[in-house]
Amino acid sequence: MNMKNEAITARDVDFAQWYTDVCKKAELMDYSSVKGFIDYLPYGYAIWEEIQNYLNKRFKEKGSENVYLPMVIPSSLFNKEKEHVEGFAPETLVATYGGGKKLDDPLIIRPTSEILFSDMYKRLVSSYRDLPKRYNQWCSVVRWEKTTRPFLRGAEFLWQEGHCLFETEEEAEKNVKDMLQVYDDCGKDLLAIPFVKGKKTEHEKFAGALATYSIEALMHDGKALQSGTSHNLGQGFAKAFGISFQGRNNALEVPWQTSWGVSTRLLGAIIMVHGDDNGLVLPPLVAPIQVVIIPIRQQEEGVLEACKGIKDTLEKEGIRVKLDDDNSKTPGWKFSEYEMKGVPLRIEVGPRDLKEGQVVLAKRVTGEKKTGKIEEVESMIPSLLQEIHNDMYKKALDFLNSHISDVDNLDDLKKALDKGGYARMAFCGSAECELKIKEITNGGTTRCIYKESAPEGSVCPVCGKPNTMVVYFAKAY
Repeated sequence: MNMKNEAITARDVDFAQWYTDVCKKAELMDYSSVKGFIDYLPYGYAIWEEIQNYLNKRFKEKGSENVYLPMVIPSSLFNKEKEHVEGFAPETLVATYGGGKKLDDPLIIRPTSEILFSDMYKRLVSSYRDLPKRYNQWCSVVRWEKTTRPFLRGAEFLWQEGHCLFETEEEAEKNVKDMLQVYDDCGKDLLAIPFVKGKKTEHEKFAGALATYSIEALMHDGKALQSGTSHNLGQGFAKAFGISFQGRNNALEVPWQTSWGVSTRLLGAIIMVHGDDNGLVLPPLVAPIQVVIIPIRQQEEGVLEACKGIKDTLEKEGIRVKLDDDNSKTPGWKFSEYEMKGVPLRIEVGPRDLKEGQVVLAKRVTGEKKTGKIEEVESMIPSLLQEIHNDMYKKALDFLNSHISDVDNLDDLKKALDKGGYARMAFCGSAECELKIKEITNGGTTRCIYKESAPEGSVCPVCGKPNTMVVYFAKAY
């Protein structure tokens, strides 16, 4: 590994500034003219495209189809589901004029689309034969956040939102858990990120839902990041919007509804889980450039030709590879640049290497260098990329496991959360105690339920009533 990149603040000096530096210097995004709205630059958007590719395949394997619904919701429609509206009303952006005239029914820019899908399903479903409906859309949503940070919390963000309708509660619950597993698999197989996953408490569940499940990642600074959610919406939205169908016994029935989503917040997770003081460290399967080839003394005979040959060979294998033959930049500058951009594997090719019929291979995640024969590069690279992925996942998993502690009182909970990481603690499950814990720990919240039971005879450290569950607590983004 080269010396520390001085253009990037050290993580342990100022983690928030380090994060912003990486987002900007690695050219993932730029700030737009409107606060909270960002420009997704090609390198950042390419990572999102790889996430889309993976998830689209998995969603379709589960029977989902992609659709696209309007970006605006009439206020009269939005106000039909009371609990949902109360949850989102403070965050909405509302259009009150159209074509120069004041609108009789102002239009809300979608903060989420349960209402739009419910309105559509009312028109599409009339019989049990019309079910199930498994639809997903890729779009952006707008939530007027007071405090914003690129990818993590924006006034607008990109996401996918699946919205499904089922004949029975059992089918709906299975869909909720199946999709949560898809998200968990995406973390392990694509992003090299281990999640803790489970049901949210009543206080933390989605507005209007029967139950919410989430995947939670742990960042380098010890804070949790809710990285995806899957909701069992029950029959509340269907009843509010008058969705019914003729059942198998010819009686009118109300369907069961689910919704599930992940967003560009996953880019923030990738940055904060894997990044280091030199910038991004990208998991190979999601990296826009998986291999960069750097020629050394490229003006010398045979060097560029060898580099081009390796590039062509790897491209035929489906590997995303870049040859940087810009002669105005030194190899040292290029090393630093592609380290900052998190490219998983670097291949160095110079005159001395060519004489010996070999190249130098450098792993971004460890800085480890090794040599390989030129004719073996084609067969070596795919397994090396998988090895890098496995190393990154193991490193993140070891970090996660070493930052989970079990506590049984408020003092130890506060100490654990101040130190960073997850603390597992039993409590009664009430919203009042949850809020009190947040106050006592300066921002500690329940992330998800570890066990829906508690040690026999144990009592809540806040109110003294019997415990009902063991929960992951953490400070979070």
